[in-house]
Amino acid sequence: MATYCYITDSGDQGTVECALGCAPRRIKIDGVLARRDYAAEAKGFPPTKGWPIECIGSGVNAEDAGELRKHLADRGVPTEITPDGNPIYRDPAHRRKALKARGLIDKASFV
Repeated sequence: MATYCYITDSGDQGTVECALGCAPRRIKIDGVLARRDYAAEAKGFPPTKGWPIECIGSGVNAEDAGELRKHLADRGVPTEITPDGNPIYRDPAHRRKALKARGLIDKASFV
């Protein structure tokens, strides 16, 4: 099952779960015709589920937390760092930028 997004002319949004590739182009949301919202689907659904995250895997020692904070800010990716030295990523795009700024690659992810 996949989740498909729909939007009405007035901006009301809704989702439908159906078999992959079998989504209708139009549905009714509260009696109003809605068209499929491909842009919303391209962004992912839901776009902020589970964010922000504290990443232990890309953390540093507690005494190096300030250095990491400065390093990321100098490269244009200001990031909150916990006192333990773990970065807190706001969203997937922020995570990608921060990992790239440090020269890190997550092969098991979308980075």
